[in-house]
Amino acid sequence: MRRTGTTRRGALLAAGATAGGLLTACSGGDDDGADDPGSAAAVRAEKALRVRSTRTSRELLRQYDAVLELHPDEATRLTPLRDSVALHVTALSPPPPKKDESGKPKPSPSASPDGAPVGDVGGAGPTPFVPADPGKAVRELAAAERRGADAHAKALVHAPPELARLLASLAAAGAAHAYLLTKGSSS
Repeated sequence: MRRTGTTRRGALLAAGATAGGLLTACSGGDDDGADDPGSAAAVRAEKALRVRSTRTSRELLRQYDAVLELHPDEATRLTPLRDSVALHVTALSPPPPKKDESGKPKPSPSASPDGAPVGDVGGAGPTPFVPADPGKAVRELAAAERRGADAHAKALVHAPPELARLLASLAAAGAAHAYLLTKGSSS
């Protein structure tokens, strides 16, 4: 007997196909120098995109932590997804500055005059609100995953190829997480 309805495999295949389709939209570009991977404008644009995308994933990670703190009974279900989001933050974080011949960090075009990176990728904000009902808390977490997946998908259109592939993977993972969080729920 064949199973009907949405399956996990079907959702993951759909998310992968969507990410693949979005990647094809990343080819082509303008001749303003921002598409040249070595230009200072391209380096600054990629750094800013990484900072914004990292913030999106950090915010989602904070949401997972808040839900797990209030609803520890959900740990078995949520911890693997939370750990995956933590890996996303690590993967998105801007690479460390390149070093010159003496081993000292080279100032990058996206650094301030003192060599410090421009923009903050972290920072603790207010603790996200978590509903007292565990089911509602998980549904809100699924909605946050969908928002994060959408943000990564929108950002990949402006990203250089390597970062675009990463963002497409994160968008697909977010869509899969949202599916897993809502699987079996009535709403």
